[in-house]
Amino acid sequence: MRHDGRRPLLVGNWKMHLTERWSLALLDDLLPRLADLTGALDVAVAPSLPCLRAVADRLRGAAIRLAAQNLHWEDKGPFTGEVSARMLAEIGVELVIVGHSERRNLFGETDERVGKKVVAARRHGIVPILCVGEQESERDEGRTLEVVERQLRLGLSGIAATDGSDLAIAYEPVWAIGTGRFASVAQIQEVHRMIREQLASLYGTRSAASVRILYGGSATPESAPDIVALEDVDGALVGQASLEPARFEAICRLGT
Repeated sequence: MRHDGRRPLLVGNWKMHLTERWSLALLDDLLPRLADLTGALDVAVAPSLPCLRAVADRLRGAAIRLAAQNLHWEDKGPFTGEVSARMLAEIGVELVIVGHSERRNLFGETDERVGKKVVAARRHGIVPILCVGEQESERDEGRTLEVVERQLRLGLSGIAATDGSDLAIAYEPVWAIGTGRFASVAQIQEVHRMIREQLASLYGTRSAASVRILYGGSATPESAPDIVALEDVDGALVGQASLEPARFEAICRLGT
């Protein structure tokens, strides 16, 4: 899975599942499993905020990269409970998930706020992984491409240029996450292709060809082989399966 020279990227999103103790225990199992893969692809893990420092320390010297699950768009201020890109960068965070469907749906994040977060991440040298995706009703109404295009354009409205290395996109069909419904490979490729076309209209063909577009719709070792083989899929944003080292390893090996 290396399309047009794009290096595959697999990101494990641990969400609010693991304490610091269990985060480190998972890494103790995972790191030896992935030791021989680090030259072939990029792997990152996104622990919860209280665990970032401990995970950063455990990853020192390893090839797995540190990601965060969220950030605020301001560098500092009276924002109780929030964390800034400046704080994340100081810990050693290299990537950050922005606009995840759970942030949009459960916490009311708007496209405009997501766009501000993308800018903040880039301002501090952190690669934003911009998440886009449609709800079940939007898919059933035939509005998928319209919704994803809007989220993409507003999410990137503050970014004037990209060389592809400072941005990633994750497509998450919300209706296919934990619902029993599954996106077909044709549906996945259609949206990924549209995203790349929109990136080309924003930044030019060369930049668009370099941006990695991940699939984030409940990727598993069973569903991933056909998905990661698609022309415009450059990896995966993995949720539940990333909590199980053997299953996450299996998905990562598909990217080599």
